[in-house]
Parts: sequence; C-alpha cells; structure tokens
Amino acid sequence: MLALSRKKNESIVINSDIEITVLDIRGDQVKIGIAAPKSVPVYRKEVYLQIQEANKAASVSEGMESLKNLLK
Repeated sequence: MLALSRKKNESIVINSDIEITVLDIRGDQVKIGIAAPKSVPVYRKEVYLQIQEANKAASVSEGMESLKNLLK
C-alpha cells in the first residue's frame, strides 16, 4: 500500500485518468472528491463488499436452480 500525505485542495492522480482530491478535513473525517471516467465504477468499500456478497449469493442460487433443472 502506498501512503501519501495531502493537504486540502491537493490531489493524486492514478493511471492518468483518475484524480482524487482532498476537499475538506474536519477532525478525523476527510472529504474526498473522485474524478474518474464513467466506465470506472467507484464505491465505498462497505457498499462494494455488499455488492460482492449479493453477487455471490445470486450465483449460488442460480447455480442451484440450474442443477435442479438439470436433474429433472
């Protein structure tokens, strides 16, 4: 993991097309802005993990349905 220090209104650039800017710092909270192409999904980690779990559950459920149909 790369750890960088940034001040308010300073940015980092990833792969020349994603820019992350520190918008505000209040106490232990940091507000960031992310500019990325629409083709790049950007999620909070907890939302990303929920999506992964939902996809996993759906694939298992779909797999079980396919197996039941195969055995009929």
